[in-house]
Amino acid sequence: MKVILLEDVKSLGKKGELVNVSDGYARNYVLPKKLGVEATPANMNDLKLQRQNADKVAQEQLETAKQLAETLETKEVVVRMRSGEGGRAFGSVSSKEIASAAKEQCGLELDKKKIQLPEAIKALGVYEVSIKLHPKVTGRLRVKVVEED
Repeated sequence: MKVILLEDVKSLGKKGELVNVSDGYARNYVLPKKLGVEATPANMNDLKLQRQNADKVAQEQLETAKQLAETLETKEVVVRMRSGEGGRAFGSVSSKEIASAAKEQCGLELDKKKIQLPEAIKALGVYEVSIKLHPKVTGRLRVKVVEED
């Protein structure tokens, strides 16, 4: 019997896949637990429409991420820190501070978990910070660390 999976099933396949299982397995396990539905022409059409919709949404998210990446290229965020002799900062600039500064200064909502710092920023200066906006899109933001007045 051909079944369209509604959820990931460990030994069978991923959500949305069309798999061939024995009639007893389908009747006694897959269908009663709502893990899948029988592959009728109507259900196959529904699956096709869901895939088209998911592709459309994914494309829109990719376009939005690309636009945000272009916006980030032109922006610069200033973070103020106390520092000692030689421009060494007390502590370091965290991704949380960068995200809050970007929201405050540029109005950009950035997730602190997506900000990728190669190493901790512990000195005054200008840094390029990578931000993972989408699995295929990475933006770059300039962060300027200046001494607090």
